[in-house]
Amino acid sequence: MKTDAVRKRALAVAIMLALLPAAATAQDSAPNAPSATADKPVDKAPNKAVNLDQMVVTASPAALSKMASSISVSTLEASQLADSGAQGAADILRDVPGIRAESSGGEGNANISVRGLPVASGGGKFVQFQVDGMPVLEFGDIAFATPDTFLRPDFNIDHVEVVRGGSSSVFASNAPGAVINFISKTGEEKGGNIGLTTGLNYDSKRLDFDYGQPLSDRTRFHVGGYLRDGEGPKTADFTTQRGGQLMGNLTHDIDGGYLRASVQLLDDRAPAYLPVPVSITGSNNNPQVSSLPGFNLHDGTQLTPYWQRDLAIDASGNRRTTDLGDGYHSKVQAFGGEGKFTLDGGWTLHEQFRVASNSGSFSGPYSAEVNTAAALAEEVGGPGATLRYANGPMAGQAVDATSVGGNGLAQRTLLFNVSLPSMDNTTNDLKLKRDFDLASGPMTLLLGYYHSRQDIQQDWHWNQYVQSVQGKDAVLLDVIDANGVPVTDHGLEAYGQPVFGNCCTRSYDANYTMDSPYVSLSWQPGNWQFDAGVRYDHMKARGSYAAASGTTLDVNGDGAISVPEQSVQVVNNANAQPVNYDKHHLEYSFGANYLLSTDLALFARASRGARFNADRLLFGGGLLDNGTAPDGVAINVVKQYEGGVKWSTPHTSLFVTAFYATTQEQNQDVTSPTQFLISRNYKARGVEVEGSLDYGDFSMRGGVTWTHSRITKDAITPANVGNVPQRQASWVYQLSPTWRVGGFDLGATVLGTSKSYAGNPNGLVMPGYTQVNAFVRYNFNERSAVTVQADNLFNATGLTEIDQSPGAVTANGLNTARSILGRTVYASWRYRL
Repeated sequence: MKTDAVRKRALAVAIMLALLPAAATAQDSAPNAPSATADKPVDKAPNKAVNLDQMVVTASPAALSKMASSISVSTLEASQLADSGAQGAADILRDVPGIRAESSGGEGNANISVRGLPVASGGGKFVQFQVDGMPVLEFGDIAFATPDTFLRPDFNIDHVEVVRGGSSSVFASNAPGAVINFISKTGEEKGGNIGLTTGLNYDSKRLDFDYGQPLSDRTRFHVGGYLRDGEGPKTADFTTQRGGQLMGNLTHDIDGGYLRASVQLLDDRAPAYLPVPVSITGSNNNPQVSSLPGFNLHDGTQLTPYWQRDLAIDASGNRRTTDLGDGYHSKVQAFGGEGKFTLDGGWTLHEQFRVASNSGSFSGPYSAEVNTAAALAEEVGGPGATLRYANGPMAGQAVDATSVGGNGLAQRTLLFNVSLPSMDNTTNDLKLKRDFDLASGPMTLLLGYYHSRQDIQQDWHWNQYVQSVQGKDAVLLDVIDANGVPVTDHGLEAYGQPVFGNCCTRSYDANYTMDSPYVSLSWQPGNWQFDAGVRYDHMKARGSYAAASGTTLDVNGDGAISVPEQSVQVVNNANAQPVNYDKHHLEYSFGANYLLSTDLALFARASRGARFNADRLLFGGGLLDNGTAPDGVAINVVKQYEGGVKWSTPHTSLFVTAFYATTQEQNQDVTSPTQFLISRNYKARGVEVEGSLDYGDFSMRGGVTWTHSRITKDAITPANVGNVPQRQASWVYQLSPTWRVGGFDLGATVLGTSKSYAGNPNGLVMPGYTQVNAFVRYNFNERSAVTVQADNLFNATGLTEIDQSPGAVTANGLNTARSILGRTVYASWRYRL
C-alpha cells in the first residue's frame, strides 16, 4: 500500500474516533462518576470495548479507575484476544495504541517499541512482560530469550493490562516504556471452556481447556492449559509445533485479605521465522517487493525435511546434535505465591513472589546471503567452482547452476543455534500500604521493596551452510573447487560463521541481582488526583563470558579432516572475561488527573525511568576488560512527559494522549552481518488515540498513533543524526468492528502502518501495509459456537525487516527480508462448561 493511502486511513481513523463521543452525547446523559477509592475492580461492562470505569491494578499507585487515574492504560479482554487473530504474546500488543510490535518471527523474539523508543537490536528493551504482576524475565531484550518466548497465552488469561510510560518507572524495574500484565482467571465463578482449533490451509491442531470454581465460601481454584501439534503456518513439510502448557492457581480468602498459590508448567516448541530471500526492485523510496520464483515470501521458510539435524561443538567441547524442528523450545517450571493481609493501624501488607526455572533453546535458519548459484559457488570455492546436491532426491548429482531450485539461486544459510541451559528468574515484591481519610480527601501511602535475580546462561554454536532457494523442497548443496575437491561437507560450509566474522560461537554465564525500594503517595482532593513516586534501583552483575577460536577437529568422528573441520570454532573457556559491576539509579514519576465532569477528565505526568543493560554489553557492547561498565553504558535513562484527555459516555469512550520522550541506547547487534555497536541518543513526540463505540449488537474499537522520532546524537556514526530510527513508522493504526446478526458474530481487525526505513543511515524504505484479520462465528446456543477465522485475509505483504541490503536496492534485485505471515485460515469449536 502506498504511503499516502496509509496516511489517509490513519487520519480517517483518528477523526472518526474523535467524533464518536460528540455524536453520542447528543443522545445520552452522562453516567455516574467512577469511584476513585474502590478496593475492588468494577464490573467489566462487556458492552464497552474501551471501559474507562474499569479499575487499574498494573503499575498503579492506588485502586483507581482509568477515568480517575493519571496513567495511560489499555485493557484487552479475553474475548478481544480470541477475535484479534493473535498467534502469540507479542501479537496481542498490535491492538494497543502507542506500541509497535513486530511479531513476524513466530511466537517469540518479537521486536517491541513504545512511543518511539528505539528497537535497534531486537526484543523489547524498555518493556516488561508480567504474569499477574510479576516479571516473566527481568530484561526485555535478552538475545534469543525474550520474555514473550516464555509466555504462551491461552484460556487461563482473563485480561491484559498495558500501562505505557508514566508510573511504570516507579512500579517496575527496567520498564520505563511499558508494563504488559497478563492477568489470570482465579475461579470466582464456576465454569470453564473446551476449545479445538485446526488449520484449514495449513497443518496445526490445538486443544485448549480451562475450568474454575469456588470450593467453599472462602476457597476457589482455576486450572487450564493447551496441547498442540502440527507443521505451523509456514510450509516446512514436517512437525515444528508440539507441546503444551498447564497453569493453575488456588485462592483462600482470609479476614481482611487472601492467600494465593499459582503454578506454570510449559514445554512447547514453535518454529522460528527469520529473514528469507526476496526480490526488491525499483528505487529506495518506492521499492517493489515480491516473491522469488520457487520461493513464496508469505509461507516460505528455509526449514525443509531434507535438513533436520545439525552437529556442532558446544561450550563444554562436546558434540551437540540439534533438531531444527525445535525452533523456540521453551520450558518453564514456575511457582508463585501471593498474600494480602490487613494489619493493625490501618496498614495492608501485600506480598508476591515467583520462582521460575526457565530453559530451552533457539534454532532457526537465517538467510545471510542470496545470490545466483554460479556466483555463490565461486564465492565459496574460488574461480571455476561448481555445485553438487548434498542431500535430497538428487543427492550426489551435479547441479545445473542456471536452473537449480527453479530459479538458479543459492543462499548461505546460517543456523542461529542457541542453547539456554538457565534463564532462571526469581522475583519478590513486598508492598505496605495505608489509606488516610483526610479532610481534604483520601490519601494513600505505599512503601515497597522489590528483589530479583536473573540468570543468563547461554551456549551459542552457529554453523554455516549452502542451500538452494525453494522453500520446503530446499536441499543442501556442496561446493566443489576447480580441482574437484569438496570445500563443503554435506552442505556444511563452516563450523562457525565466517560470513559474520565468526562472531557467534560463544558462552554466557552471568547473573543480575536487582534490589529496589520504592515509595508512592496518592492524594485525591475533590475532583483532583495527584500522585508522586520514587524508586531506587541497584543492580549487581556478576559472571563471565567467553568467545571462540579456531582449531582443527574431527567433529563428525569419521577419522578424516574435511575442509570445514580444518578451522572449527570452539569456545575458549580458558580466556573467559569477567562480568563485575554494580550500578544504581533513582527514578521518579509525578502525575495529576482532574475530573471536569463525571465523563470527562484531563491528566498530565512527568517521569524519569531507567533501563539497566545486561547481556547486550558483552562481546564488544561496552563492557571493559576488567568486567566493569561506565555509567553511560550500563544505564539508559528515559525521560517522558505526557498529557491528555479521557471522555466517556454510555456508548462511547475516547482516550487521547500526547507524549514526548528522550533516551539513549548502548547496544550490540549480534544478528547483523556487520555486528555493529550502537551508541545513540533519541527523542520522540507524538499522539495516541484510543476509542470505542458500542450500540447493542454493533461495537467498534480502534486506535491510531502518530510518532515523530529522530536520532539526536550518534557517537559512532555522527552522520546518522537527524535520521528516523530504523523500522519506526510515523503512523500505526488499529480498527476492530464486530456485529451480531441473529446467531452469527461477524468481526474484523484491521492493522496498518505507514512506511519506515529499513536501517540507519536512512536508505531503503519498507513500504506501509494494511493487514486484515476477519472472523465469522455461529453460536449454536449460549454454550457452543464454531468460528472460522482468516488472518491476513487479503494475503498482504508487510515487511518488518530487511537484512542483506537495508541501505539500498541491489543491482540484481536480490535481498533478504522478513514479512508478516501470509493468509492463514483456521476453524475452532468452543464449548462453555
